[in-house]
Amino acid sequence: MEENQLTPRQQPVYISAEEAAEVQSRFFAQVYGWMAAGLGLTAGIAMFASTSAELIHFVFGTPFVFFGLIIAELVIVGFLSARVFDWSLGKVQSAFVGYAVLNGITLSCVFLAYTSASIASTFFVTAGTFGVMSLFGYFTKADLSGWGKLLSMAVIGLLLAMVVNIFLNNSILETVTSFIGVLIFVALTAYDTQKLKQMALLGVTEGEEMSNKASIMGALILYLDFVNLFLFLLRLFGRRR
Repeated sequence: MEENQLTPRQQPVYISAEEAAEVQSRFFAQVYGWMAAGLGLTAGIAMFASTSAELIHFVFGTPFVFFGLIIAELVIVGFLSARVFDWSLGKVQSAFVGYAVLNGITLSCVFLAYTSASIASTFFVTAGTFGVMSLFGYFTKADLSGWGKLLSMAVIGLLLAMVVNIFLNNSILETVTSFIGVLIFVALTAYDTQKLKQMALLGVTEGEEMSNKASIMGALILYLDFVNLFLFLLRLFGRRR
């Protein structure tokens, strides 16, 4: 029987390939469950916020409020990424839910800028693309770890190009950055899924609570891949009001 060797804090743990596959399957069920809950919450909040003229005016009528929400989102992601294994499970769960709510408020502008039909069609295209690439990352035998640095640099370059285009307001550059953004987050979906397969084994070495925290962190990672892929596809193919 094939064996997988793990390296926890204390002593090595040996489990069979079949046991590792079972652990990973349970872990990803949690990851996708939390991710789906986060996306559903974000979508619900965004739809509700877009129907409230008072809330829209409060958030988008005052730049301080909008950018304050964006900064709060970045702070939550930063702290959650750095402290996920130090916080209690309840705190990790609350941070994830809080991020999904804040993101829903800031993304309510999507429902104001694009038609409902194009949002729905883009969502289904995103779901299909995400699903295919996540399955590829999960089942492929190829080692995707080498993609990490390249994709990190690509994301930084993409952000710089988008910032520059805020001042240039060039439609061609917007289309190019959107297309590149789609490619980057398609690749990141596969890369992150494969990376999470290794994170899944924390349940064997560190215990169930650590695995539960890791599943929420994994959900956040894939949630961000999905949302960014959706937004870039919407910029390319969405129909504006």
